[in-house]
Amino acid sequence: METLRSSLLMVVAMLAFALEDMFVKSVAQSLPVGQILILFGIGGMVIFATMARAQGRSVWHPGFGTRVMVLRSVSEVVGRLCYTLAIALTPLSSASAILQATPLVVAVGAVVFFNETVGWRRWLAISVGFIGVLLILRPGLSGFEPASVFAVLGTLGFAGRDLATRAAPKNMANAQLGFLGFAMLVLAGAVALAWTGGVQWPTPRDWGGVCGAIVIGVIAYNALTGAMRSGDISIVAPFRYTRLVFAMVLGILVFGETPDAMTLIGSAVIVASGVFTLLRSQRK
Repeated sequence: METLRSSLLMVVAMLAFALEDMFVKSVAQSLPVGQILILFGIGGMVIFATMARAQGRSVWHPGFGTRVMVLRSVSEVVGRLCYTLAIALTPLSSASAILQATPLVVAVGAVVFFNETVGWRRWLAISVGFIGVLLILRPGLSGFEPASVFAVLGTLGFAGRDLATRAAPKNMANAQLGFLGFAMLVLAGAVALAWTGGVQWPTPRDWGGVCGAIVIGVIAYNALTGAMRSGDISIVAPFRYTRLVFAMVLGILVFGETPDAMTLIGSAVIVASGVFTLLRSQRK
């Protein structure tokens, strides 16, 4: 029953993240990416700060200044900034497909930084997943979109964040971790805005999109945390890939996107290799 609950929470989290991406992409049509990140980050900080205080905890945790958490914060800035640029400048389905390579990058990072042992089958799966990313990117071919590189950089940033989170202090509450994460969104937005400029007052439609992204983003974070802290991880983790399905459906219905054959094939390759990697690691 606990595993079933965790699996459902994971699906809810992935649906919420896909909806968050939809709101951000919609607002990015009229507001600068930097301004969106700042508004999104401030809203999330307020919610998580309120949650921390309601739990009787301080918003600031002493562990925020440790080397691991600084690394996590830098990775969060890179991941959020680059991925937001990706969904703003490229099809939502394509950016989300490339993001599915994150678990594969985390597997490589676990070998490099945590000395985990990886057999030839998992290395083969990781290599196949990389081929899937290349099928979507198509570097050097007519279908290549230079802006898709932002999705790759975002994937690397999120992988770094996940690896650093593994070493985060155990006594750090989810609300405190969420507050720090959304604070990094503000920093990422400030960096982007300093480069591009163009601040403008949001329209009522823009405010609605930003507020929608904030609420959905907080729900997504909490659902993901709940899913990963209980249940059988070998069963729960593969449900991460439902995000790709949700993103493609939203891309088609909301933005009129039409993923081509290479994108669909590359997505299937990434998902298959990622599920194999997760199941193989849990089996060991």
